[in-house]
Amino acid sequence: MRDASPSPLDAWLSRLEAAHPVGIDLGLERVAEVARRMGLLDGPVAGRVITVAGTNGKGSTVAMLDALARHHGLSAATYTSPHLLRYNERLCLDGHEADDATLIAGFEAVEAARLDGEPISLTYFEVGTLGALHAIRAFSPEVAILEVGLGGRLDAVNVLDADVAVVTTIARDHAAFLGDDLEGIGREKAGIMRAGRPAVLGSSDLPASVRSTAEALSAPVHALGTAYGVEREAASWRWWCDIGQALRGLPDPGLPLDNAATALMALQLAGVELDETASRQALGSVVLPGRMQWRGAWCLDVGHNPQAAAYVAGRLAERPVAGRTFALLGMLGDKDADGVIEALAPSIDAWVPVTLEGERARSADELATRLEALDQEVVHCDVSPAQGAAWLEAHLAPQDRVLVCGSFFTVGGVLAAWAARAQTETDDRPSEGMT
Repeated sequence: MRDASPSPLDAWLSRLEAAHPVGIDLGLERVAEVARRMGLLDGPVAGRVITVAGTNGKGSTVAMLDALARHHGLSAATYTSPHLLRYNERLCLDGHEADDATLIAGFEAVEAARLDGEPISLTYFEVGTLGALHAIRAFSPEVAILEVGLGGRLDAVNVLDADVAVVTTIARDHAAFLGDDLEGIGREKAGIMRAGRPAVLGSSDLPASVRSTAEALSAPVHALGTAYGVEREAASWRWWCDIGQALRGLPDPGLPLDNAATALMALQLAGVELDETASRQALGSVVLPGRMQWRGAWCLDVGHNPQAAAYVAGRLAERPVAGRTFALLGMLGDKDADGVIEALAPSIDAWVPVTLEGERARSADELATRLEALDQEVVHCDVSPAQGAAWLEAHLAPQDRVLVCGSFFTVGGVLAAWAARAQTETDDRPSEGMT
């Protein structure tokens, strides 16, 4: 029988979730003071720091940056959020998830610092970020790649100065915190830029405020489509830029090529001389769970806003099937459900809405009402992503496929159910030699 008591890491995470009165509390004053007490601001935590902000494309850009750095022989650390199955996913050192002891040591260092003097209250994300930076400093990688959690200017990640700042895309999301004005959102995301240091603009459709922020800081701007870009070739693609050698014969990593080009540009600006063979190997090796992740006839993608959904719909359209395409959709209540549904609709034949847990959750019944109002076919509603997936598995025809989408919680719920089933099957399998 397995021990049902929480692990030390789970106990820490539960404690952190309850420690601050609100889950999201944007601002750098508190987190910067604790970082100062921890000595994180006394010197660099890595040889180079690349910070990535944006509405969509952050995770794929970070994953490709990490693979490219390591295939060029550099030690690398990444910090991302949120996670799908395990908190450990958020911090990776040379491609390996941090172990529980490393994470707990970081939490303990943050706790000691925040109580060293006038106590300072921190959010779950703020403690996690400072703990990760503590671990990264101890690891001392040649490059640290940090993903902004929300916004940019006031996000805890921005407590460190980026040597290279990357803004991937700008769209409406997290309106309660960032508002609906794209120019204002652009200024917040561009807040990761630093005076005189390179800024990489990873989309040709960014608000003017992003470039104007860089120009006000005299930060050299390297924009997709003008300073670097993508040219498709017969069975591969070519990366070009205005300050270095072009790279040919690059493989499709299964992630947006604009993000791949942006990762190459950012790494070059971090002082790495790009090698064509290493770049091919890196891009051919990238695996990013929950982003256009295929498992048989199932595609899983965490996209939760209309821009991300439109990208997914386009990729599905490139892979037509003889059967029907079902969408298992679960979304949080503060997301633009109608916009996501409308973006996905051209590639979806029928829908299975599911309920997510938590105070921000949206019920399957509410999603079904929205779907039907938009003339979409709802074939089933269920109480959780796992239950919805089980229903679909029992009702799919051999030529059908499924898109699992709408939230990290939706994709994570299905992946967790599959992992639990695989573990049960392993546990139930007779040991060698038993009859």
